[in-house]
Amino acid sequence: MLSKYEEKLISIRGSVVDIINGLISANKTILEALEDCDSEKFELSKSFIKNVSNKTEEIDRAIITTFALHTPEARDLRELVAFLKITNELVRASSNTRSFVKGFQDVCGEVDMKMINEYALPMQSSTVDSLVFTAQMLTLDCVDEIQESFNKALIAENKTDDLYEMLEADVLKQSSSETEFVKYHSMLSALRKSEKVADRALSIASLLLYARNGGQIHQIS
Repeated sequence: MLSKYEEKLISIRGSVVDIINGLISANKTILEALEDCDSEKFELSKSFIKNVSNKTEEIDRAIITTFALHTPEARDLRELVAFLKITNELVRASSNTRSFVKGFQDVCGEVDMKMINEYALPMQSSTVDSLVFTAQMLTLDCVDEIQESFNKALIAENKTDDLYEMLEADVLKQSSSETEFVKYHSMLSALRKSEKVADRALSIASLLLYARNGGQIHQIS
C-alpha cells in the first residue's frame, strides 16, 4: 500500500500531466485549424486549456502542503521544486496558446495559404512535438531515455525558432504595400506566440531533466 506521501506525489505529477496533455490537445487542434482556417476548430482548441490558472494554484498548494508535512529528499525534493516552477510555465504556455488563436483567427483567411503551408503549419507542428516530447519525460525513469526526449524537445523548439526567422525574412521581402505589411505583421505577431509555447515546453523539459537527473536548472527566458 502506498503511503500518503507517495499518493500525494503521484497526484501532483498526474495533475501536471493533465495540464500538459490539455496543451497538446489544444495545439494539435490549432494545427488542424490552420489547414483550412477553420474558425470552429480554433475555438475548440481553447476548451482544452480552461481554468489552467486555478488548476496550477491547486498544484502549488498541494506542493507547499507536502513540503510542510513531509521531508522530501533527493529526487523527490528536486521533483517538487521543479513542479513548483513548472506550474508558472504551464500558465504562460496556456496564455500564449490562447493569444495565438486570437491573433491568427483575425488574419488566417487574409494571408497567402502558401505562407501558411510553408511556415505556419510546420512551425505549429514543431510546437506540438516540443510539448509531446516534454510530456514523455514525465512517463520515463531511464536516465538515457529522459535525456533523449529532452534532446528531441530541444530540436523541435529550435526548429520553431528557425522557421519563424525564415518567415520574418520572407515577409519583409514580399510586403510591397502598407496594407500587406500590416496584415503579415499581424500573422508574425500571432506566430510569435506559437514559438513562445515551444519555448515554454523546453523550459518545462529543462526542469524535468533537473528533477529526474539532477544537475542545474536551465530555464528559457
